[in-house]
Amino acid sequence: MAAIAVIGGTGALGKGIARRLIKAGHLVTIGSRTADKARVTAEELSAAGHAENGEAAKGKDVVIVAVPHASQGDTLRQIAGVVGNAVVVDTTVPLVPPKVMRVQLPAEGSAAMQAREHLGPDARLVTAFHNVSAHHLDSDHAIDCDVLVFSDDVEARQTVVDLCPGMGLRGLSGGALANSAAAEALTSILIYMNKTYKANGAGIRFTNLTAAPQVP
Repeated sequence: MAAIAVIGGTGALGKGIARRLIKAGHLVTIGSRTADKARVTAEELSAAGHAENGEAAKGKDVVIVAVPHASQGDTLRQIAGVVGNAVVVDTTVPLVPPKVMRVQLPAEGSAAMQAREHLGPDARLVTAFHNVSAHHLDSDHAIDCDVLVFSDDVEARQTVVDLCPGMGLRGLSGGALANSAAAEALTSILIYMNKTYKANGAGIRFTNLTAAPQVP
């Protein structure tokens, strides 16, 4: 059991992640820009607590940030001074409306590299959950999707991989933080697939990985 804050836990992706973590038995605190908004979602999900983002991130084992790209910088800077040695998981995808079906990575190379600048070099930064549908997460049914996890901190990366089975997902190490660009770019392709092939939340699944964890 881990103490986990989900920053942006009132949004679609954050709420879905929080729901799955609570079901797995973790102590989840919902964070939002306002404590009142966090309280509503926390009561709905029977979360362990709720708070404004900065307060929610204090004293946690893991802090998951699930906010739009436009809010990434402000949110990460808000929590940078309080996360301590927690594993910080950034889920940000650099979608650029209205052309969200076109890959448009930022000048830094990825949202992950932007996150590194916002949090500083000592943060235990991981990126994950780029390619799993928010509405599937916010449900009780099985999800046919792998979760790629990236970090330069091998231990932190494994921490997030290990969270995935309890969420009904298979977590896979995707290597260094720089590799996050591939998963971030793939999100635009999945959005295109959803529209083109009338998919209800397309995902990814890797095959022939002999030594990988079993699919839940």
